[in-house]
Amino acid sequence: MEFNIPAIIEGYAQGYFLMADESKDLRWYSSRERTLIPLDARFRYPKSLQRVLNSERFTVAINRDFKAVVAGCADRDMTWISPELKELYWALYQTGWAYSFETWSGSQLAGGILGIVIGGAFIGESMFYRISEGSKVAMVKLVERLRARQFVFFDAQMMNPHLERFGAYVVSTQQYQNLLKQALQCSCSLM
Repeated sequence: MEFNIPAIIEGYAQGYFLMADESKDLRWYSSRERTLIPLDARFRYPKSLQRVLNSERFTVAINRDFKAVVAGCADRDMTWISPELKELYWALYQTGWAYSFETWSGSQLAGGILGIVIGGAFIGESMFYRISEGSKVAMVKLVERLRARQFVFFDAQMMNPHLERFGAYVVSTQQYQNLLKQALQCSCSLM
């Protein structure tokens, strides 16, 4: 399947995101509010997670097994990641736009976050875990990397209780567009 990658990146650069609807057709969506994961002192996580981080039970990797992360993100009862969207993520990965930020326990994939990098924006598409705490460790380590690489923001798209525990907050469309404009002026790299 052929995708118009520049047009897709332009859609994300305008503040839209793709999801498959109930009939598995891909559609562009936007939201009056966007959820961001803080890259500053507002970022927090449960104290119990600090013990897991200190134990070094997990290692992190980027793009070690991109397809497995996409599959893990899509493996749920109600998923918006259709087979076509999986192919699109693979095309975005092959052209340097999509990334998987992964946690590993030995040789086993423990969890991961799927995202798209445009300028100084990390647009988180989905996350999953196979081993308890795997996605939480991925979140902490990804935030550390985004900070170190001077990203402008980490877009989580929609709020949920899990993200709230990390200090996620909601911004208006106008605030998001302002941050996006700033991020598009940057040239950040996850690698």
